Amino acid sequence: MEERSAPLPYPGGWFCVGRVRDLPPGRLRTVRLMGEDVVLYRTGRGAVRAVGPHCPHLGAHFGAGGTVRGEDLVCPFHGFAFGPDGSCTGSPDGVRFRGSLARRHLCERDGMLFVWCAPGGGPEGGPPGWELPPPVGVRPLAWWSGEVVSHPQEVMENSVDFRHVRVLHGLDTRETAPPEAAGPLFTIHQRTTTRFPGLGAVSLEQPVTLVGLGMMRLVAELPQLGSGLRVWVLPTPVAPWRTGVRVAVTATAPLPGIGEVRAVDRAASWAALRATVRIIEQDRPVLAHKRYLAQPRLVPGERSIGLFRRWARQFYPEPAPGFHAEPVPGLRSEPQAGLRPGPDAAG
Repeated sequence: MEERSAPLPYPGGWFCVGRVRDLPPGRLRTVRLMGEDVVLYRTGRGAVRAVGPHCPHLGAHFGAGGTVRGEDLVCPFHGFAFGPDGSCTGSPDGVRFRGSLARRHLCERDGMLFVWCAPGGGPEGGPPGWELPPPVGVRPLAWWSGEVVSHPQEVMENSVDFRHVRVLHGLDTRETAPPEAAGPLFTIHQRTTTRFPGLGAVSLEQPVTLVGLGMMRLVAELPQLGSGLRVWVLPTPVAPWRTGVRVAVTATAPLPGIGEVRAVDRAASWAALRATVRIIEQDRPVLAHKRYLAQPRLVPGERSIGLFRRWARQFYPEPAPGFHAEPVPGLRSEPQAGLRPGPDAAG
């Protein structure tokens, strides 16, 4: 499947590359992002960094034996050390040079690590064009990761394809209002009706917010059950038409518990995670064999798919001329409350 040409380029934006808890002080990890390795590490004082994988001296890969020593990342080949700002700070014999690491912009949010990518990819990505929204205030209690033969836009598009939700997943999910756009945010208003033992049919109002093409976030309250639900779906492009998908969930259950994180909440979170992953597993074979159609034959009731695609154009290297200046018919746009162009998130 890798050999086929990709009809969509890599999108720009923030993409999840792992969990905060998997990168304690002194730890180094290599992740794959847009066809390239990225090395993540955390210094002894807790600063987290994302850099290109190769030492600028003679090209050794930091992920193949490199170490973190205090605040420095140390090359495994000749021992050159690099500080948090990317500059060379020394070597075993005291020699230094002016070369520096290729740094990526990285931030931590809700227990997750995100790296900024410019439209079309590239080794450094340039300064972030926008910030991630504020944290929701809780960290995920259950995680899953997998891979699909697809593109982040295709994964995200499923959230506005309500017909497939009914046919493929058997869920009674309906759009309750037109979607809203606020710069890199796209909010979908929907209601899911399901049945719970002893309660009968329960309607769940669950606005879903897309944050660029790298995060889908659902925040739902279930007053009938006295529960709350937070779900993150995080597609990350790892190669042409191949996407890593992470799912994170925090659920609260209406039962008494003791301690900061109750066992009952963990159990509820894993139950909700399994339900979400089951949907992804049902999507997986369809995504692997479907063809992306730039001009699909949409039918009545599918207008939000077209609106989503027009909103998504902003994340690519060359959006249609005048796209940002022209309103999108039928799409309610609001100011980017709480969002602004991002500074160097790597600090």
